[in-house]
Amino acid sequence: MKRLVIFDLDGTLLNTIADLAQSTNHALATLGYPTHDLSAYPFMVGNGINKLFERALPEGAKSEANILRMRAAFIPYYDLHNTDLSTPYPGIPELLTQLHQQGVKLAVASNKYQAATQQLIAHYFPTIPFSSILGQREGIPVKPDPQIVHQIMSESGVSASEVLYVGDSGVDMQTAKNAVVTACGVTWGFRPRTELEAFSPQFIVEKCDEIAKIALTD
Repeated sequence: MKRLVIFDLDGTLLNTIADLAQSTNHALATLGYPTHDLSAYPFMVGNGINKLFERALPEGAKSEANILRMRAAFIPYYDLHNTDLSTPYPGIPELLTQLHQQGVKLAVASNKYQAATQQLIAHYFPTIPFSSILGQREGIPVKPDPQIVHQIMSESGVSASEVLYVGDSGVDMQTAKNAVVTACGVTWGFRPRTELEAFSPQFIVEKCDEIAKIALTD
């Protein structure tokens, strides 16, 4: 049995892609650049918003100055609109409740900036007592650097062998590998199953109840 399950946020707990796309397109339009169809965004997200902006900006405009301008236009808009279209994936609220009731500690490790990570968790999962809710913070490297996982483990008082890390992307699988914890890929998120398989995680699941079985098996 695992004592701690760490979840990625976007594409794992919540389907946030429509709000991310809407807010990025708002920032692009504000700066006078072309916008993108929703279908393009699943492959732009996952490495933090600065990388999202770099990918979204047109060739020849991917400068640090423009990324900062995008950030200035994006964050106020996203903070107001990040729950317009986002929703938990089917079975996630029940999974979190079940794990908590079985005494498993829960945490979030996201490359989304910290304020939005906390806002979304508070909005969608107000009754779930997460032990740690960590997003991207100034001076802390983004995933797949394992520092965020190590911090959560330290705060929770658990060892690597007691951790299950759950995510939907290659970034998440690499994060788990770098942190030397058990990796579980989910197929309902933003990236294809083949991306998960490329990192050889210990588990790949298609339904939430499979995560409970993995976490609660002695």
